[in-house]
Amino acid sequence: MEVSIQAQRPQSCRGIFQQRGSNLRLKPFTGFPPHGRYSSWFKGNLANGVSYQITARSADFSRRRQRKVSPGSKGLVPKNPVGTSGQKTNQRNIGDKKGITSLTSSELDGKNKKTLESRVDTRRELVVEPSEESDVEEKRIDETSTKVEESSSVSKPSSRGIQGIKNASVGKVLDDLADTDKGIDASEKLTNEVSLKLKLEREEKLRKEEIARLAEENFSRGNKIFVYPQVVKPDQDIEVFLNRSISTLSNEPEVQMMGAFNDWRWKSFNFRLNKTQLKGDWWSCQFHVPKESYKIDFVFFNGQNVYDNNDAKNFWITVEGGMDLLAFEDFLLEEKRKEQEKLAKEQAERERQAEEQRRIEAEKAASEADRAQAKAEIVKRRQMVQELIKKAVRSVEDVWHIEPREFKGEDLVKLYYNRSSGPLAHAKELWIHGGHNGWTDGLSIVERLVSSERKDGDWWYANVVVPEQAVLLDWVFADGPPQNAVLYDNNHRHDFHAIVPKSIPEELDWVEEEHQIYKKLQEERRLKEEAIRAKVERTARMKAEMKERTLKRFLLSQKHIVYTEPLDVQAGNKATVFYNPANTVLNGKPEVWFRGSFNRWTHRKGPLQPQKMLPAENGSRVKTIVPVPLDAYMMDFVFSETEDGGLFDNNNGMDYHIPVFRGVAKEPPMNIVHIAVEMAPIAKVGGLGDVVTSLSRAVQDLNHHVDIILPKYDCLNFSNVKEFQYNRSFSWGGTEIKVWFGKVEGVSVYFLEPQNRFFDAGCVYGCKNDAERFGFFCHAALEFLLQSGFHPDIIHCHDWSSAPVAWLFKDHYMHYGLSKARVVFTIHNLEFGTHFIGKAVAYSDKSTTVSNTYAKEVSGNPAIASHLYKFHGIINGIDQDIWDPYDDKFIPISYTSENVVEGKQAAKEALQQRLGLKTADLPVVGIITRLTRQKGIHLIKHAIRRTLERNGQVVLLGSAPDPRIQNDFVNLANQLHSSHADRARLCLTYDEPLSHLIYAGADFILVPSIFEPCGLTQLIAMRYGSIPVVRKTGGLYDTVFDVDHDKERADAVGVEPNGFSFDGADAAGVDYALNRAISAWYDGRDWFNSLCKTVMEQDWSWNKPALDYMELYHAARKE
Repeated sequence: MEVSIQAQRPQSCRGIFQQRGSNLRLKPFTGFPPHGRYSSWFKGNLANGVSYQITARSADFSRRRQRKVSPGSKGLVPKNPVGTSGQKTNQRNIGDKKGITSLTSSELDGKNKKTLESRVDTRRELVVEPSEESDVEEKRIDETSTKVEESSSVSKPSSRGIQGIKNASVGKVLDDLADTDKGIDASEKLTNEVSLKLKLEREEKLRKEEIARLAEENFSRGNKIFVYPQVVKPDQDIEVFLNRSISTLSNEPEVQMMGAFNDWRWKSFNFRLNKTQLKGDWWSCQFHVPKESYKIDFVFFNGQNVYDNNDAKNFWITVEGGMDLLAFEDFLLEEKRKEQEKLAKEQAERERQAEEQRRIEAEKAASEADRAQAKAEIVKRRQMVQELIKKAVRSVEDVWHIEPREFKGEDLVKLYYNRSSGPLAHAKELWIHGGHNGWTDGLSIVERLVSSERKDGDWWYANVVVPEQAVLLDWVFADGPPQNAVLYDNNHRHDFHAIVPKSIPEELDWVEEEHQIYKKLQEERRLKEEAIRAKVERTARMKAEMKERTLKRFLLSQKHIVYTEPLDVQAGNKATVFYNPANTVLNGKPEVWFRGSFNRWTHRKGPLQPQKMLPAENGSRVKTIVPVPLDAYMMDFVFSETEDGGLFDNNNGMDYHIPVFRGVAKEPPMNIVHIAVEMAPIAKVGGLGDVVTSLSRAVQDLNHHVDIILPKYDCLNFSNVKEFQYNRSFSWGGTEIKVWFGKVEGVSVYFLEPQNRFFDAGCVYGCKNDAERFGFFCHAALEFLLQSGFHPDIIHCHDWSSAPVAWLFKDHYMHYGLSKARVVFTIHNLEFGTHFIGKAVAYSDKSTTVSNTYAKEVSGNPAIASHLYKFHGIINGIDQDIWDPYDDKFIPISYTSENVVEGKQAAKEALQQRLGLKTADLPVVGIITRLTRQKGIHLIKHAIRRTLERNGQVVLLGSAPDPRIQNDFVNLANQLHSSHADRARLCLTYDEPLSHLIYAGADFILVPSIFEPCGLTQLIAMRYGSIPVVRKTGGLYDTVFDVDHDKERADAVGVEPNGFSFDGADAAGVDYALNRAISAWYDGRDWFNSLCKTVMEQDWSWNKPALDYMELYHAARKE
């Protein structure tokens, strides 16, 4: 075989380092020039275009005798570690020769046996491992070994490296090996040793002759370098020779070789060359080629600042038979994955230790607080006892006394009472209600008195056990036990008090009591913290499980068109893509071709070659197998009818995207800015404010950057703004605008406060100049982004109030510093500001509304009709932290789907008690709504009557902005409260705590809206295990699937049927759904309870909508 060592190099070392910087950063080592100036340091005189080609004519350099290594021999193990970057400082000193010497082939001969030492300067220590071949050879040597004199020539080193034999000759090694074979016959052993010696000498002689021939041949041709063996293979020892006489280093006494493998990307090294005894001025060094190598890159220098870099093209040697470039890149990715796993474990351990430290510090602080509290309690008790002792006596003549006179805690005493001395003179029964130490533990003594035989009065007594810690007894007398007493003798409202004579505490007693209080506080705190921790852990676990289920639902959301096996595609493995053209534009096409790539079409390997899909086993589907690279985080694809293209199915311009898991590369975070006039909870008017906050939090949880720009209203609820601070000021539109910063629900918010007082109106909406106010705000928000140096990927604006952002951006800012951004516009309700909305839809890159069905319902609107190609419906979600029956302070007990029956029963009873309804096991229908015509008020009235006819209970919570509607419902409430006081209650106001109790306590939640863009009521109801009864419109249709009619439709989106629905807008429609619901409650309670459990386990949070919005954002960026 032949190998070319080419002097002509298309790039300098500097160029390679600059291009490869993102893959591997090489630390500087001895003599290496500053990064970015590499080539200018290498001064060479080798003519351009010279090519060195060497042909191997002797045995492979790596070939050797097979021998067995004895356990005692260390001749093949380096005694000193390979040099690392930590040695760099010393090695820069040219006077220090340690660590950079190298043996030549000629110097291995003779009496002066020098040890090869090399230094590899790299992030990864150059570890040379033995190959299987060398192990076999070493074993064979042992079997045929003979003692060789120390002056013998050294055979070619094993794959452990030239450094393998340290401070010892082959003869010494063989001595050690021979000592281990004591059981072998001496004469046979001697014969084998002699044979081995002769063979080693013969092989070494042939090797030297071959190297000498190559040196003479290359010298005569004027070649500067050659390598032995000439065909370089991975995991092999080689020797590189330099003809110093024709190098720029011809007059330098020191020659070193500096380089790395694989285009300077793997394991950098630095070796010293030694002068050989070959003909000509040949210098050489030996080193090991790592198994991962496909190329060796290097230059020569004098250890300081004189270089031979092949006229700025560097030297390189091709490594044959190993990895190619792509295989090496995959290897690097695998190494990166391992490194990431290692770093993740280390980070997890650091976090665990930090958490443990925090726990210890918190425990210490809590312990100190408990001690302080115990001490304060003792001070309080001592003062109280001292005050009471002053007032207390041992007896009161003719009223009461205790026998015996001397007693202590835990003693049994008789407490006598003269009935005739007080208001109980005619009582038929006498009882003592007592406690101790100023009633500190409440009522602890309850005994009935019996008549005494004493004749000096109407004396009665009770046997009382004195509490253990009692210093003072406290009591009153009564004519019955605690629950039934009517008449009391309480010593004229001062109660009775008696000293416990033998229990007046000494100082040590107070110390002990303080300790007991401290222990009690500690135990109470421990139990409380354990309960909190358990709840937090369970909440996190439930959220994670729900998120996992939602991701699976997301991946299966288009199963009728496309899905993968496995469902969760893993980096580094293969995935099978299944496609059903019958449900797409490719229906009926004779062929379907898969066209894909990775990482949003940006993968380093570019697009995959088109693949013709093959018929799958299951019906009309076709399939193809896709290898997934290790650095993939997303698989992207479309389908076409031919290999060249033709008709495409690109998912309506969105393309198909499947997330890839466990890859070494992570999706770069996107920068999203919301410009809005509402935000919950600080400036909430309607659902828009909820969406802005919840969507921002959900997208932020996906590791993207989110900011919100909001007007600084004078009516903001600043109690929910954290880290509020002044940020900056800027001028626009002839006015100064102050910018404030704060965190709301964990999201960064910038508040704009123009000094023209546009937002000092005491409200969000309702001013005559709302259009002017919000138009100014939109322009100011874009100006703030520009002047502050923001570079958002997405600008998201909402409804008519921030619609001007879309056209102001395109007309004034898109070409002046914010060109990177794309505009997404969301319609929350088309009933307001249609003109502004239509203009924003036209200017935006993508526009959305809050459900698929509502998007279809409004698609004919002139504001939208001509832009349907970029108009999408994405359902809203609910905030799981706000609406969480497992952690809700407004309901009597926490519950999950596991104890939904018990939880809802407790909530129903609490609801009935609070509203004065009959406490009975009846179906409860809840209605929580604004009372407007959009919400179907005529259907609500009918549903109330129908529920009462079915012997159910009904609770309504809501108010009407229209006074006429409000008065109408006030009259209805008065009527119902009179005729059905125990089964109907209408609360015509807004009451947040009561809304939580209704969601938890009701069996059904009715939402009969005439139109509903999305609707959150039905989603919250399911979160609390209440079954929705809805009209089929907008988001109600997209989220509620009728248990009798929608099984197939529910399967298509990966959920179970979850409620009752109706089509019409009349009484018959309401009756159809409501009657089925109430009958199910009466007739199939077990089935109904299982339905409650099912709806609780469905995820209607922002988990899936956030994923849908991210797909939309990426599609907008692609436009």
